[in-house]
Amino acid sequence: MTLEILTADILTPLRHGFFTRKGGASSGVFAGLNCGQGSSDLSEVVAINRSRVAGAMGVEPEALVSVRQTHSADVAVAPFDDRPEADAIVTATPGLVLTILTADCQPVLFADVEAGVIGAAHAGWRGALDGVLEATLEAMESLGAQRENTAAVIGPTISQRAYEVGPEFLDAFLAEDPAYSRFFAGGEGDRMLFDLPAFGLHRLREAGIGQAQWTRHCTYSDPDRFYSYRRTTHAGEADYGRLISTIRL
Repeated sequence: MTLEILTADILTPLRHGFFTRKGGASSGVFAGLNCGQGSSDLSEVVAINRSRVAGAMGVEPEALVSVRQTHSADVAVAPFDDRPEADAIVTATPGLVLTILTADCQPVLFADVEAGVIGAAHAGWRGALDGVLEATLEAMESLGAQRENTAAVIGPTISQRAYEVGPEFLDAFLAEDPAYSRFFAGGEGDRMLFDLPAFGLHRLREAGIGQAQWTRHCTYSDPDRFYSYRRTTHAGEADYGRLISTIRL
């Protein structure tokens, strides 16, 4: 099966992609293109999957740059020697492929084509609330980018209809800004439904970015194409695959 790579016009002409799970070598609950080195999948199979991604991006696997994601607002500037703990990466170095792994959280790819600066962020609810998207823009600016010339695309992520949360989750957002109530809809009982991609777009636009959009793919609702942590949890499965999103100069 061939790889399926979702792209966005506002990131062209840069080579980039939100890879689905199609076209991979993994099997079982990981069936497809599992690129999660931290999963319990066979390491040699994950390496095959990552090699296929590298080939699609026109580089050797060693050019795939990643960080140890921790749901923080920390940003790393590539190249770096040891893989740091961070949830976003920026670079102005041609030939490096920035990569982010997700399985419901937002993968966000950034580019200021004119300045030759790119970024990639892992933005779950905690990272987005703590400012990882704004921190990515600031780090890109330190390399010469201008946020008004920067485009960002949110890739496949969990949509509002599948993201049920409790009252303590809502309280965390209202404590930051009562206006954030608009990103929540009523669910059953005391449950609420949270619109993560709408929140991500709001934070990007409030930060003054030039263009921002979501690909409108829900990870939870399309098991044939996407891995989902929440869907795996609901199904009682032991582990889950990780989707990879990439961009290069």
